[in-house]
Amino acid sequence: MTALLSVFLAVFLAELGDKTQLATVLFASDGERSRVLVFAAASLALIASTCLAIILGAAAERHFGGLPLKLIAGAGFLAIGIWMIGDHFLS
Repeated sequence: MTALLSVFLAVFLAELGDKTQLATVLFASDGERSRVLVFAAASLALIASTCLAIILGAAAERHFGGLPLKLIAGAGFLAIGIWMIGDHFLS
């Protein structure tokens, strides 16, 4: 139960206020769309992206088992951040 709660809280907090949630808010605020349809579509999209993340995570564990995956993920986030900062100043 502790593992379930820790994964839930980590993903829940990471998703708060991200672009996906903001897009869902915009779709739900459109009076012409059913809120149930928006909920269903957003939920299915989150399930599909989570499934892909699990598949990629399992593959990464098999191929990079000796490397600390948190280090690789952190380096990836740093690279994306540096790229976004550079793009801001260069455009």
